[in-house]
Amino acid sequence: MPGKKGAIIDRDATLIDVVRDEDSGAISVAFHPSQLKLLPGVLEGLRVLGDAGYVLCVASNQPAPAKGQFSAAAVERTNRALVELLEREGLAIAAFEVCMHHPEGGPGGDPALAVACDCRKPAPGLLLRAIQHAGLDPAQTWMIGDAPSDVQAARAAGVRAALVFPLNRCELCPLKGGPSVSPDLVAARFDEIARAIVKAG
Repeated sequence: MPGKKGAIIDRDATLIDVVRDEDSGAISVAFHPSQLKLLPGVLEGLRVLGDAGYVLCVASNQPAPAKGQFSAAAVERTNRALVELLEREGLAIAAFEVCMHHPEGGPGGDPALAVACDCRKPAPGLLLRAIQHAGLDPAQTWMIGDAPSDVQAARAAGVRAALVFPLNRCELCPLKGGPSVSPDLVAARFDEIARAIVKAG
């Protein structure tokens, strides 16, 4: 039986906003359900993809437990809340793949997670797991993210790459560096990239 077409989506700065501390200005990722804030265009874009027959998956690097920033339980609780939030909007996530490893770890981190692995993007492991678990056809699957590592993971997994990326963002510069980090599609908002993916097929 042929595999299904899929959209494997990064979590932070793609589906949900980063967390900004008002006092210090520090930026981190959400580690509690109360911090979940979908980015503009996400719900509309997910519906566009779902209506076009794309199976929705998530693939996210979450190294905080390895670095000692917060616990694996906090990551799991927040991810579960995100899935439930989307389910309330009628959107199902077929696979939610997470890498909590980091090669260097950090003070107070879980030493078992302070390892080099084949799942942390830009390695393809998370994407390959999503493809397997959701029964996707790589030739009909897209990786949607916000960073060069998402593009590199897509290339390594044999899927196409799309970036949700405001065009004035300085990190765009590395994307001009060579084919390994050149996405197939770029747009400033998630709904725009979703429509472009459906149009591209």
